[in-house]
This record gives sequence, structure tokens and C-alpha cells, in this order.
Amino acid sequence: MLQFRLLLFVLLVSPVTSLFADQVADLGEEIDSLVVQIGTTAGLRIQGEEISSVIVIPALYRERGYSLLWTDQNSIRQLLEAIHTIDADGLDPADYHLGALEQLQQQVSSNPAPRQLAEFDILLTDSLVRLGYHLMIGKVDPVELDQNWNMDKTVGDLDAVLEMANAVSNGTVDQLLEKLRPQAPIYTRMKTALAGYRRLAGEGGWLPVANGPTIKPGMNDPRVPALRERLSVSGEFTGADRQSSVYDEALEEGVRLFQRRHGLEADGIVGKGTLQALNVPVEKRIDQLYVNLERARWILRDLPEDYVLVDIAGFNVRLVRDRNIVWETRAQVGKPYRKSPVFRSEITYLEINPTWTVPPTILRKDVLPAIKRNTGYLQEKNMRVLDRQGTPVDPATIDWSIYPGTGFPYLIRQDPGSHNALGRIKFMFPNKHLVYLHDTPSKSLFDRNERAFSSGCIRIENPYEFAELLLDDPKQWNREEILNVIDTNKTRSVSLPRPITVLLLYWTVDFDEEGNTVFKQDIYNRDAAILGGLQQPFRFRSRPVLGGA
Repeated sequence: MLQFRLLLFVLLVSPVTSLFADQVADLGEEIDSLVVQIGTTAGLRIQGEEISSVIVIPALYRERGYSLLWTDQNSIRQLLEAIHTIDADGLDPADYHLGALEQLQQQVSSNPAPRQLAEFDILLTDSLVRLGYHLMIGKVDPVELDQNWNMDKTVGDLDAVLEMANAVSNGTVDQLLEKLRPQAPIYTRMKTALAGYRRLAGEGGWLPVANGPTIKPGMNDPRVPALRERLSVSGEFTGADRQSSVYDEALEEGVRLFQRRHGLEADGIVGKGTLQALNVPVEKRIDQLYVNLERARWILRDLPEDYVLVDIAGFNVRLVRDRNIVWETRAQVGKPYRKSPVFRSEITYLEINPTWTVPPTILRKDVLPAIKRNTGYLQEKNMRVLDRQGTPVDPATIDWSIYPGTGFPYLIRQDPGSHNALGRIKFMFPNKHLVYLHDTPSKSLFDRNERAFSSGCIRIENPYEFAELLLDDPKQWNREEILNVIDTNKTRSVSLPRPITVLLLYWTVDFDEEGNTVFKQDIYNRDAAILGGLQQPFRFRSRPVLGGA
């Protein structure tokens, strides 16, 4: 860092600007020549670095008459400092030509040739474009990981992107980059957490606790000193005694806090799951923060003030109003082999006393095999068979032995009632996945710590409260009136006064009310692909980056 700052000083005091007037024509020719190469098949490389911005850079320099852009030395300093510290965002400084910029920086610090000045200028611009692209919409393309992704973002149209030249000219590159970052508080908290865990890594991290039998409060176990030391490093145990092998109350309190911070049942018992979480290296936790900072860059720009957030990995649903969480409930999500999808939609209405038409996948994999095993299944589940026009069909007339091997020509629908798979109320939003939020008769499952039990839909624990909040009409749609409609056992659709955005998202890092970092289980094993993408060399995504492109 000291060498970097010395180089900046040399650059800032060098007589570069005095050369501009003497060599304007030569500079223009050099910039024009370099920009022309960008549009060729071979492209342009400077100091071995590929110039990636094949649309913005030619348009920008053409608009400026092929003159230098980076004439404000404060802008150069701000950009280079931003690259040197971008790892605080979980991004790689090497993606922004750091080594090549430092080499060129030395070359232009004394009697620079026009070619060197032109190369330095274009490389700085390409670096800024790359950096802005990553901060605005992320490095990894979510569509490459999930073809159902529908929260697409661009960096704006070409005119908007060219406005970045104003920041360069005005010496406000630092302000521009800060503005491009997600402004949501969770992004700042993740950066703070990342800094803390990187500090721990620099200090050596923590040592694992040996595997063995379950450790319970009050026990004497030779692994307890290692447990005390492990929790001291990460801050859950603050006691002075780190040598005792007795599992006392102070240590139990630290274990419970650790369990809460890692999505585990806070029972104070150090069993297999807790040991496994304890022994995740600090480097893996840093990777987890990298991954979730990237997720934040995908979705945290341009959020509405009011929305419903489904946290799949956190097994909860939150209602956000005026960007503040006003309500939260526990949720059950899709099993690992029937994952709840990630997407954005709008809740437009709710349905009280819903029927349930069995979706094709559940019909084929679950219901038809169950009927084949038990002819009384339909009656037990209060289900009817219908043809495609909705006319009832007598189940006794169907040869169930040929299903599910043969295409099933009917629908199976469950009537309203307390045992309906959707419970007494569901919340509807258009999507191709046939997924929605709903009540459930399986109430006891909410007491489980990990709640991946559904076939993809989101079951919520307190649906009546949720309905009251969304309908937002205490006179007509208070709790009593909702229950009255439920008691009729008749299906009724009720439109929301205003549609509300719903986001089904997947986070494996969160924060509790005290601001502590919470690491969640990656129940669908989605983190690894994002981390792999972050570790790849820079490239623009294959889909358009500019709006309207």
C-alpha cells in the first residue's frame, strides 16, 4: 500500500498536463488508432490486458473527439484507490487491470510518450466500466445458473453510461462508485462482517474441535478447552477460563449463541450438527460472505418501498413497508429435490377456503402411486376426480393400475376444509412454477429448525395475520370477518387493494436483531456455483448489458 501511494504522489506531481498542449494532435491519433482496434476481430490489448468495453469506450472517445478523458488527477487517484480496496466488496482487484495500470502509471510519471498516455487513459476507462458493471449488476450472470431468473438488470442505456465521463472530469469518481453500490443496509452489514472475518483469517482463524460423542452441559470432556478457545476466537464465549474441561453455564451460553448465529437449534448441546458448524474454516465463511454480497448486487437495486420477502434458506417470510420490516413469520419451503424457485412477482389476490388441484409433478410422483396402493386414498383426502372440463368422474370407473406409467387424462382436486393441503387461505401471484404462499394443516412442522418440507410452495405459519396486513381494511377485513368467511367453507377470492411485489430469494447470510452475522445452511447447494463464477476471469455476460441493446 505504501508503494502504491508513492506512485500516486509521483503521478500527481508529474508534468503530464504540460505535455497535453504540445501533443494534442499526436494523442488524438493514438487514441483513434487504439479505439479502432477495439472493433476488430483481434480486439485491443494493453499491457497484456483485454479491453472489454467494445461499445462504451468507442462511443465515449468518439463523443470527446478522441481526447484524453482522465485529465483530473483526483479521478485517477480515486479509481486506483477503489480498485485497491474493492476486495472489501468481495470482488477481485485483478479484474480491473490493477497490475497493468500500475505499470503504465510508472511509465507516464516521467516524459510519457503519446502512446503511453493514450493506453493509460483507455485502460483507466475500461477499468471504470468493468468496476461499475460489477457493482451495479454483479459479476456472475444469475441466468447462467438458473434459467427461471426473472429479476434482470442492466447498467442503463448508452447515454446514461456515458454520463460517467462527467464524474471523471469533475473528480468525483469515488462518489460515482459509491452510488453504484447497493444502498440497502444489509450490503453494508455484509461488508462489515467480511472485514471482520478477514481480520480473523489474518490472525490465523480458529482450530477445529475434535469429533466425538455429544457434549452436554455439566459434562467433563477433554475437548471442552478447545471448544472454549474456538468460541473465544469468533466472539461467542467471553469468559476468562479457557482451560477448564467442565462444560459450565458460561460456556453453554456461548454455545447457544453460536447455534443461533448458525441456524441451529439453540439447545446448548454440542452434537454432530453443531460440531460440523464449529469446524467450518474461517475461509469458508469468507467465501459465504462473498457469495451473498454477489446476490445482493443482483437484486438490491431499485427495490420498491413495500414488498414481501420470502427467505428460502432462512425459512421465513417478511413484510416490508417503507423499507422497514413490519411483520415476520416462520415458513416451510421446498424439499431439496423439489426446490422452491427464486423469482419476482406481485401478489394480487388471496383465496379463502381454496380448493387444491394437484400439480402435475405431485400428481405423477405422489398422488397416483398413493391411489394405486390404497383405493381409499381419495376419500380420505377429500379429493375428487374431474375431467378436463371440470365434470366429476367416478373413481371406480378408472383403471388405476396403468398409472402413473400412462398419461393421466383427468384432474384431481381437493375440496376446501381443514385438511386441504393449502390450509384455509392462499396468496396468489402469477408465475409459471405454480408456486404460491399458503396456509397448511401441517402446523407442527413449524417447530422444526430446518423446514424444507413442501413440494415447492411456501407454507406460512400465521396466514390470517398476513391476510389482514395485505388487505389493509380493518373494517371490512378484520380477523373476525376472515374467520367468518372461513366458517362458510365456501371458496372466495378477495383482491388486494394494491398489488404488492413478492420476492422469493435465497440468502445464506443474514443478520439478527443485534446485528450479529447469521450463517445459514445452503440447503439447495447453490453457493458453490456462484463462488466458482466469482473466481473466473472478467467477462461481460452473453446477454445484453446495456438497456435497449
